[in-house]
Amino acid sequence: MIVTNGFRRLATYGLLLAVMSCAGCTRAPSFELFGSFFPAWLICLALSLLLTVATRWLLLRARVVLAVSILTYPSLTALFTFALWLALFR
Repeated sequence: MIVTNGFRRLATYGLLLAVMSCAGCTRAPSFELFGSFFPAWLICLALSLLLTVATRWLLLRARVVLAVSILTYPSLTALFTFALWLALFR
């Protein structure tokens, strides 16, 4: 039996649609702080900013010279955010 390219594409898009429609079935993780609900990614971002500031302090104290610091600190913040999200919520 030969599977045509059109049928394979239709099956791929159908599977992708099914997976994407099931991805939003769970509730978003959130915390109740002071009577308000905050999303978990916002907590991870706040913690990652603190970790980035601590890393910057350690780098300055160790006298490490960064070639492109304008890319280093946002990248560190993103790295810490994603790592905290994976460690705490996945």
